[in-house]
Amino acid sequence: MTSTFAVPSALAPYGWDASWADAFAPYAADGLLPGRVVRVDRGQCDVVTADGVLRADTAFVTPHDPMRVVCTGDWVAVDPAGNPRYVRAYLPRRTAFVRSTSSKRSEGQILAANVDHAVVAVSLAVELDLGRVERFLALAWESGAQPVVVLTKADLVPDPVTLAHLVQDVETSAPGVPVLTVSAHDGDGLDVLAAVLGNGTSVLLGQSGAGKSTLANALKGEDVMSVQAARDVDGKGRHTTTTRNLLALPGGGVLIDTPGLRGVGLYDAETGVGQVFSEIEELAEDCRFHDCAHEAEPGCAVLAAVDSGDLPARRLDSYRKLKRENQWIVAKTDARVRAELRRDWKRKGAEGRAAMEAKRRGWR
Repeated sequence: MTSTFAVPSALAPYGWDASWADAFAPYAADGLLPGRVVRVDRGQCDVVTADGVLRADTAFVTPHDPMRVVCTGDWVAVDPAGNPRYVRAYLPRRTAFVRSTSSKRSEGQILAANVDHAVVAVSLAVELDLGRVERFLALAWESGAQPVVVLTKADLVPDPVTLAHLVQDVETSAPGVPVLTVSAHDGDGLDVLAAVLGNGTSVLLGQSGAGKSTLANALKGEDVMSVQAARDVDGKGRHTTTTRNLLALPGGGVLIDTPGLRGVGLYDAETGVGQVFSEIEELAEDCRFHDCAHEAEPGCAVLAAVDSGDLPARRLDSYRKLKRENQWIVAKTDARVRAELRRDWKRKGAEGRAAMEAKRRGWR
């Protein structure tokens, strides 16, 4: 049964559609107002509604679980009146971009909700860190969004051959992901990126100094985000953006700008890791052993691809690292996984001791 609830078109630029209207119908019956969170700051948030932007308190929906707090991009139900106003609930999220917190409790931290595109901004002002790109992409795929890699500050690489090689390096590390070059300084590539982001909600991710705020300003067509210069020595910048801000773009679509992320820990991102390293997962299907770790096992199709040059050794190293990290995070909260890892470690330890014993016998 389809709801007849609707709101004025003021929310359409922020992504309001018939599905959100249906999900909100029970709250409309209670006299609450729909809106989208455009900023969260210290237990309060700015919510864009048909009546304008309202300041609301999130105390009613702020549990101890950091995965369930109100975040930028959420669609929420707000008291239409009152001082202070309160967010009473948020609608079920279609997607969520999550990383692990810096705490030792293995908690997830939600950075943005209801995102269609995850834009990974990578500065060409410094040497490419492909491992970090792969890490961002794993989280992006896991969120349910479509990743896009944007190589910013392309004007700093005037040689087209060099630029093409850099793009190719990133494409090798990002199978199935569009890789775009953009210069906010001279406008090159902005029209292509705006067309990609013109339908749906996008979140802008990357380290400090990647040019995210400059890119957001260029897409918005005005200086809505403050910008600071990156250090020449390493291309890193200070945190220009300190909160996550949602912006409606003039050409359509919505953009969430985020603070620079120094730490990008995985959080239960097995599917995302597999997507980033899809060629390794495909090769692994031809390994002799179904539980092959791609380290020294006979008949390993992955190691054979490295030996033949078909698979870069760096890719395999990065795959192993992210797989281990993700297993460790999952094991902290899943007793069954912890037990499996212990058995695996014991088995590998026994195999290593047996191999060393065989070598010692050969030496005698």
